[in-house]
Amino acid sequence: MGHRWARLVTRLAVVLLLAAGGLVTNLASIAQPAYAHASLVETSPVDGEVLASPPAEVRLRFNEAVSFNERSIQLLDTNAEKLAIGTPGHVDGKGNTAQVSLPTDLAEGTYVLAWRVTSADSHVVSGALTFSIGHPSATAAPVEQDAHRAVVVVDAVGRALAFLGMALALGGALFVAVLWPAGRSDRRGRRIVWSGFAVLAAGTVVVLLVQGPYAAGTSLAGVFDPDLLGAALSTRLGHALLARLVIVLALGVAFGLAVRHGSPPATTATATTGTAGAAGATRRIVLPAVATAGAVALPLTWTLTDHAQTGVQTWLAVPATSLHLLAMALWLGGLITLAACVLIPAGERQTSQAITLEPALRRFSGLAQVCFAVIAATGVYLSWRQVGTWAALGATDFGRLLLGKLAVVLAVVGLAAGARRFVRRRGREPLGLDAAPARAVRRLRRSVVGEILLGVAVVSITAVLVNTAPARTSYAPPVHTTVPVPAAAAESAAGLQDASIEVKIEPARSGSNVADIYLTGPDGSLVAVPEVSGRLESPDRDVPALPVTVTAAEPGHYVANSMSIPFPGEWVLRLDIRVSDFDETPVRVQFTAR
Repeated sequence: MGHRWARLVTRLAVVLLLAAGGLVTNLASIAQPAYAHASLVETSPVDGEVLASPPAEVRLRFNEAVSFNERSIQLLDTNAEKLAIGTPGHVDGKGNTAQVSLPTDLAEGTYVLAWRVTSADSHVVSGALTFSIGHPSATAAPVEQDAHRAVVVVDAVGRALAFLGMALALGGALFVAVLWPAGRSDRRGRRIVWSGFAVLAAGTVVVLLVQGPYAAGTSLAGVFDPDLLGAALSTRLGHALLARLVIVLALGVAFGLAVRHGSPPATTATATTGTAGAAGATRRIVLPAVATAGAVALPLTWTLTDHAQTGVQTWLAVPATSLHLLAMALWLGGLITLAACVLIPAGERQTSQAITLEPALRRFSGLAQVCFAVIAATGVYLSWRQVGTWAALGATDFGRLLLGKLAVVLAVVGLAAGARRFVRRRGREPLGLDAAPARAVRRLRRSVVGEILLGVAVVSITAVLVNTAPARTSYAPPVHTTVPVPAAAAESAAGLQDASIEVKIEPARSGSNVADIYLTGPDGSLVAVPEVSGRLESPDRDVPALPVTVTAAEPGHYVANSMSIPFPGEWVLRLDIRVSDFDETPVRVQFTAR
């Protein structure tokens, strides 16, 4: 009866795994090339535009597919009061667009359109644009677009728990069931693996519950809103999280069967022998196949909904990121299990449960070496893919986090090298690893504990990295250019002969920017003029010129503190320099906004 139950549960695990695989395959089938974290590339009307009459609708175009709900786009009047608008939808069914109809009776003045959408990599992006009818007017306090701090923190904690749970579940299960012969009968090892499955499931559920309020921009109380939960479940991320839970269940069933105690005697009736043989075949063939498939599919629930499936070379980035996660999980989970079950002092265990370092330590050392090689190879490629340029490393949050992660990983490699030397040196002795002096084992134990602490730090940094805009897309090198003063202006004003105009624009990306303008003479000194005014023009799009307010910071130094660039692309900053009461000359500065 027990064997029938085992076969039944094994078949159920296979069915669950296939169902999860179907969800993962569905995710993969609709993946489209894009750039990680959606960015707004075009709006109609453009940000800051002054219209003669109310527009019938507002259109937004992003550089990748986005999803949203009926509360994702809001229109606010000059008093920051929300106005009734139509239900947001896509333009002609295009997934990278959004449109919403506006009231036809809008009064004159300035309006704010706030938007909050979920990009193809499951991360939420938001922003706001202004347009005026008739003439600009003063507006109320700016719209708050950032997610609630508590929501962001809980989301990061959930992601970190999921990463740590995957490590304990996969790495611990491999160590207990394969690398350590006595592991299947060790209660502590099984508890670690079961804890990993529980932590993985709990972290997944937390991320699923928080995704609704995170996408909607509400408080943590939104986790109890069934509409937000339903919206989260209908997204790519929701499908991936459900698939992850199914895979966890299937792997849990497979692990439970793999570590079951007791084997039926093979000396009874022929039927019993046949049943025992079938059960043995299940253990030898079906369970390893289920475990392997689950271990391969589990990382895909991250990589098919994250940075890996957006940007360049997604065909390579998805498997590379999956291998990176899997290698990390096998190393860290196995290391924690090794330290807890094998390297603890012998006096803390019952004499009947005496633990030997052979062959668990030697086998894990070989596995760790392979994992480090995979982590290094895939890490270098993924770092290049997400960063792009050396300058972005220190100039972006993603780059700085990546540098911190690299420093921690190098420290881990240093500790792991010491443990590797211990295994090689003691392994050459006739009595093997078990003959190592107690002092050497204590040093090894401290080194392994240090590896574990640093490994947990790496997992924590990774949880933050996956929710941070990649440096390749967030980094915008500042514009710094110099153009000569036109000859006509130089002839009309003293001090401008052979002078030049130096322009610095930061951060040179869509949104608010600061432009510093310096008029310098041939000797490098600043030259004052009566007035400098500006306009922002798009040379390759049918966009009206946008006014740029320029004020004098000091004689010869002028600043545009709130130059708004509506979308990325090629732009021209036109500066009208008034050199006298009657003479004014234009200067055009071309630049690229990211």
